[in-house]
Amino acid sequence: MKKLLAALLVLAMMLMGVAALAEGDGYELALVTDVGNIDDQSFNQSSYEGMVAYAEENGLTYAYYRPSEDSDEARLEQIHNAVSNGAKVVILPGYLFAASAGEAQTTYPDVDFIVLDTEPEGGNTANTVSILYQEEQAGFLAGYAVVKDGYTKLGYIGGMDVPAVIRFGYGFIQGAEYAAQEMGVEVEMKYWYSYSFNPSDDIKNKAASWYTEGTEVIFSCGGGIYNSVVAAAEEGNGKVVGVDSDQAHVSETIITSAMKDLPNSVILALTRLYDNGGEWPEDMAGVTQNLGAADNCVGLPTAETSWRFNTFTVDEYNAIYEQVKSGEITISNSIDELPATTAVTVDVQE
Repeated sequence: MKKLLAALLVLAMMLMGVAALAEGDGYELALVTDVGNIDDQSFNQSSYEGMVAYAEENGLTYAYYRPSEDSDEARLEQIHNAVSNGAKVVILPGYLFAASAGEAQTTYPDVDFIVLDTEPEGGNTANTVSILYQEEQAGFLAGYAVVKDGYTKLGYIGGMDVPAVIRFGYGFIQGAEYAAQEMGVEVEMKYWYSYSFNPSDDIKNKAASWYTEGTEVIFSCGGGIYNSVVAAAEEGNGKVVGVDSDQAHVSETIITSAMKDLPNSVILALTRLYDNGGEWPEDMAGVTQNLGAADNCVGLPTAETSWRFNTFTVDEYNAIYEQVKSGEITISNSIDELPATTAVTVDVQE
């Protein structure tokens, strides 16, 4: 009977959007998903994996909470539930949390917040650390890799033209340029923003037309648009670069992904917090961090199952990564205008 009651309790909590994953009176670490679940193969799952890894290594209780709908009110409701259930640290992944994080950090000043890939509206309070990423470095590495692997007809399809998406794209151009100059080749790149983060026939048709015209690889950058680009690649014998997390599992057409290492970001933040007695160190309290290669928080996946280049090797990748990491190679993060190129011709399309 006790086992049955326990099972029913867990089921009830999951139906309410809460996953109980450790025993105890409350859950010290909490993650609130933006709207999806922790199996989304993107920000929610990656952030959750980082929280779980740290919690289990350090004997802490943890739980995740899923909003009932895509709204600031629903996200705030789950933040409240997390705090009511004992959360001392709440992790909020993704740009949808800007408004709710801004309100929550002042409503719960005794709770520490980790906000990923965005900043709270109004800025950080002392109990909040925001983590942004040097997307231009991840984009650079992807652009460099595909050209070094022999691809010279590239495409970039971004979602909304927000700063992070622009930095990915401009980094992709810079990486392709760097490799093309090394190899003495000419590269063509089509460049387009879909103004949506959702899959659509328009995006699929655009990608399909590019593949038909000879484009070999398209960097799909923005939320669910990869579904449309991958569908076009599978039908048109094309290749795809994924984004944010390792998307190799999605399709054999994905030859690499320009990643943000959210699990490591979460672990780094929690380590600094708990090593300092549960308070943010002075250099983190109320601060927005901008993590990149120097922090091992951006890059390409190197697992054998994810590495789908023909000639470009992991050793060659590690060598260029170290040059980016050390600052030997500098990559502009400006989003004001397209990077200047001599070996890459960029066709910006409306």
